[in-house]
Amino acid sequence: MSGGESGKLSVDRDLIKHLTELRKRLIIASVWFVLSLAAGLYVSPRLLHFVKTHLGSVRVEWSVFALSDGIAVYMKCALMIGLMLSLPVFLYQIWAFARPGMTDAEAKSTLLYVPMSFFLFVVGVLFGYIVALPMMISFMIKLNHSIGANEVYGIQHYVSFLVSFLLPMGLAFEMPLVMLLLTRVGLLTPGKLKQVRKYAYVGLAVLGSLISPPDFVSHMSVTFPLILLFEISAFISMQYLRRRSKQAFKPALP
Repeated sequence: MSGGESGKLSVDRDLIKHLTELRKRLIIASVWFVLSLAAGLYVSPRLLHFVKTHLGSVRVEWSVFALSDGIAVYMKCALMIGLMLSLPVFLYQIWAFARPGMTDAEAKSTLLYVPMSFFLFVVGVLFGYIVALPMMISFMIKLNHSIGANEVYGIQHYVSFLVSFLLPMGLAFEMPLVMLLLTRVGLLTPGKLKQVRKYAYVGLAVLGSLISPPDFVSHMSVTFPLILLFEISAFISMQYLRRRSKQAFKPALP
């Protein structure tokens, strides 16, 4: 057998091995998602009732405008629960698939991203639900009353509004991990951070204005935590760079 044929067979074996491993990870993630979806179907009625009755001082009554609204909301809620419960498993399977290409130190450090990513996402959703969302809904209710509108809330539109608001909040709270990852791969440095800081502030202020009521207090109650989160993320990233620089220049022991 020639060297070229031997090399081709080696590449084919490696490709088959990677595809087999990928198939294994996809099967595990899919099975877990199905189990999580089943759990979501079970707890969705209780969760929807909790959302309706535990939103601070806000009290709303849901209406159904079509026979399919109830089942649509039920399935959407179950799907969201399934995705959230599956998120840490999905992230772990991605890590496990990439693990053979990492050193032990890289594998140990990147494994921490899995629970931290899920934790930060949940914290972001909880912050949006407990702090920002009641203020936004209260402001909209007052605005509706000021123009003499009668309030009738469709359950499907209401739940879609909650999801479209809380999901970006959860993703926004992933900022520390994203910035730390950019720092690890060399795309974010102290110099670049100084350059983008003012643009980041403007962007976060715009984001805060989009997901909060237009009054100043509500706007700042959302924008200030986002800016604080950015600064915490920047501090963590810079501390990582300093620690890595010290280790790089640390003299080797004889």
